[in-house]
Amino acid sequence: MRLKRFDPSNIRVRGSGGGGLPGGTGGKLGCGGLVIVLIGAVLFGIDPGQMLGTMDAIQQSNNGQASMQGRPQGQTTEELCTSNDYALESCNALDSLNSTWEPLFRQANIRFEQPVLNFYRQQTRSGCGVASSAMGPFYCPADQGIYLDTSFYEQLHRQLGAGGDFARYYVVAHEYGHHIQHLTGIDTQIRRLQQQNPPRANAMQVRMELQADCYAGVWAGKNRNLIEPGDMEEGLTAASAIGDDTLQRNAGQRVSPESFTHGTSDQRMHWLSVGLQTGDEDRCDTFADLR
Repeated sequence: MRLKRFDPSNIRVRGSGGGGLPGGTGGKLGCGGLVIVLIGAVLFGIDPGQMLGTMDAIQQSNNGQASMQGRPQGQTTEELCTSNDYALESCNALDSLNSTWEPLFRQANIRFEQPVLNFYRQQTRSGCGVASSAMGPFYCPADQGIYLDTSFYEQLHRQLGAGGDFARYYVVAHEYGHHIQHLTGIDTQIRRLQQQNPPRANAMQVRMELQADCYAGVWAGKNRNLIEPGDMEEGLTAASAIGDDTLQRNAGQRVSPESFTHGTSDQRMHWLSVGLQTGDEDRCDTFADLR
């Protein structure tokens, strides 16, 4: 995808300094902690219970304060975004996502606020609690932050067979999709419904993730003139590689639909395709069959 180089004035980016990140709390996970754990479990076939134990161990060993590793605080947006090729791609994607979504919110008379792209290495503290890079990229609604250790892209390519720049853009665009859900209040509504109806909580979470996939596709569909040959295939390959059924099967586990949190490979490819082909956010109603 031929994205233009980022404009530092059009994006919000932070390094892994951590101090001063809003919402970081003691030794407990914040509002998005369970979502963070589930993302890691889905991406790498890890048992959620083990992930929760890992989180507790990290927090206890640091006495509630994460030991930040990687880029020092105080770097400019330009320095953070050009620290490696993956960071540059991510900043280019963020700029394009902001430029695509902000006018849509303005037209709908809905308040828009840009998310913050947080680069970190190995471990960080977000407004939703302590997290490690083993959990993969995530979005934290408490501080409206997208958190990314760019080494994840190597894992995406080597472990899951999903390479190419569009596969990486898809990752950022998916997390940005969760930001859209937060700004529109969808995430709050779903969390409330999950609390009211625990047996359907996983099914609702799956629809949240599929809608984020669709929103990622919408962004690309609205920038169709920038798409290059092979991009769509890269995106669909990535969506297929991180389907719940595929990840469970590849981990040697029984495919267990009741434990799905992100959707099957077919579902993820379908909703990414809906967004890509239509470029219409109104087509991303993944909750219709739950009504």
